[in-house]
Amino acid sequence: MLFFGVTFVSCDEVKEVSSINPINWNKRTVSYSLNDSLEVGKTYLSVYSQIYSQSEHITHDLTATVSMRNTSSRDTLYILNAEYFDTKGSPVRRYFNKPIYLVPMETAAIVIDEHNSEGGTGGNFIFDWKINKKASTPLFEGVFISTKGQQGLSFTTQGKAIK
Repeated sequence: MLFFGVTFVSCDEVKEVSSINPINWNKRTVSYSLNDSLEVGKTYLSVYSQIYSQSEHITHDLTATVSMRNTSSRDTLYILNAEYFDTKGSPVRRYFNKPIYLVPMETAAIVIDEHNSEGGTGGNFIFDWKINKKASTPLFEGVFISTKGQQGLSFTTQGKAIK
């Protein structure tokens, strides 16, 4: 038996690029020195690439969306660092090497593919950021989802300010 595969390629520009790809973040890079009068903050976010299922020996992979939200309607948010750590606390990935910006009310996301289990069951992110002293604090959230057949699983986490 002979099978033929047909692939259709669209001429439209592809707008989404993997969030791991540094080219995606280069478009947001801050190319100037940040003002010393900006308030510095740090946020911790728990992230689950996997969760336990049935026992501690069986895990279920999840797609993770790490949402970085500028909650200010007037001021720019500067994210200096977004670093991903695994369950054991070892660094997995640093998402950008220079500060990036989010304009007022803008959201950017890091997506960790469902079958990327590097973070494990206890992964986490640390975000370092700067804002105008009168601006509202940014919001960092995780949304986790998996679907198998007719079953779906989803839940969220919220960042916590740390020192």
